[in-house]
Amino acid sequence: MSANQFLLAADNSPALLPLLRENPALASEQDAHGYSLVHAAASYNHLDLLRALIREFHVDVNLRDEDEETALFVVETVDAARLLVEELGADIAIKGSEGYTAREKIAEEGDFPQVAEYLKSREETSHAHNLLNGTNGDTGALPPIPDGLNISVSAVTPAEENELEVDPEFRRRIEQLAERDDFQSEAGQAELRQLVQDAIGEQNLADRNVRSRHD
Repeated sequence: MSANQFLLAADNSPALLPLLRENPALASEQDAHGYSLVHAAASYNHLDLLRALIREFHVDVNLRDEDEETALFVVETVDAARLLVEELGADIAIKGSEGYTAREKIAEEGDFPQVAEYLKSREETSHAHNLLNGTNGDTGALPPIPDGLNISVSAVTPAEENELEVDPEFRRRIEQLAERDDFQSEAGQAELRQLVQDAIGEQNLADRNVRSRHD
């Protein structure tokens, strides 16, 4: 009887990688529910195995199970989430069949709040970068707007019909913040949230002034 690769992955068995090298197709196999070795490695926090699956065996880091959920949905540690997102390129904007992103589902279940907070910080960082680049997030795997910020392209001013121009002062302040060593820390992310909220508040005030002049 051949070894079950999913059980080997759960145990982080040293027999797994030799098995996969003999049968590379096993690396991307999914069970009847869409469960994969990538899901297993992420869930059990087997980081070296996770790296090998994506880099050596070229398994799709965004492989989905029967609920349309990727490995990011099952992580239980910030280390695993960081590896998937920052090193292996997992898409934090993917939604499962219930309509939740990984961050939203993890936050809803409440078992791993630090993971949810980390993913929230990644969403906010990515959204700030979108604003700097003058995009509204329609170019590929960009994350959704974080809860409570309600960011939109109204935070920037249109230069032409299909071109957006970011306020130079807003760009300078975000770039200055991004260069700091503590940018990814809780304090750095708090400053980023406040900066974006201030920018939105200033834009809303400007909009009201414009409307009052037109009235």
